[in-house]
Amino acid sequence: MSDTMNIEDYLAQGGMLTAPGNVPARYRGELMRLMSSFVDSELAASAGFASSINFAPGIKERIAASRITLEKADHAERVLAVMGDFGTDTRRYQMQHDWAARVDRDSDLGATRREGDMRLSVFHYPITGWTDAVVMNVLQGLATGVQMEELSRVSYAPLAEVFRAIAPREARHAELGLEGLRRIVETDAGRAQAQASIAYWRPRVAAGFGAANSSRYDTQARFGIRHTPNETLLARWEQLTDEHLAALGL
Repeated sequence: MSDTMNIEDYLAQGGMLTAPGNVPARYRGELMRLMSSFVDSELAASAGFASSINFAPGIKERIAASRITLEKADHAERVLAVMGDFGTDTRRYQMQHDWAARVDRDSDLGATRREGDMRLSVFHYPITGWTDAVVMNVLQGLATGVQMEELSRVSYAPLAEVFRAIAPREARHAELGLEGLRRIVETDAGRAQAQASIAYWRPRVAAGFGAANSSRYDTQARFGIRHTPNETLLARWEQLTDEHLAALGL
């Protein structure tokens, strides 16, 4: 692996890199972008669920929201530590944005990033109540599960190990959401509220998968940072979401 082209061939064949010193400049840029998006999204998600704790109708629900708030912050910290290996000032990084900031509820951001904040656009929207928080957690939690399968295969080994450790806890967040949604739809009023929230959040979560036929995906795939196109991941999430919502009669 004496030059970048040879490294690309190595990575295309399933090779792994293990330390910052082995990483070509363009690979580093794409890897840092991926990590920044994950860290910013987890910090924003944690901040959003922190504000939802007081929406919870009971102790069990408060514990679930608190757990999600804590663990998402922990996941951000773990990936930020990998960024620190590449020279990121981790303390300064985590304070660079207001992670609790949200846009107006009726905004339509698509997949747009805002002012250097790399969170997925879905984490710019406000949560308005307990049912809304549960629905958002279910839909985004299922999306995160699909994305974690992809992220756990990233060709930078230390990061892949972190993602594999995180994945079961992210899966549990979606399970907690489904448990909460199951209780909500037991009443007609709860079901109606859930359907309204699904209509709001579903397209916003879908936007987080990015554009089909993405040139950025092509670059990342050459480096083994990505393996599955955006449109395929989106289709997996759509199918999974349909199955879970149908099981709840939604």
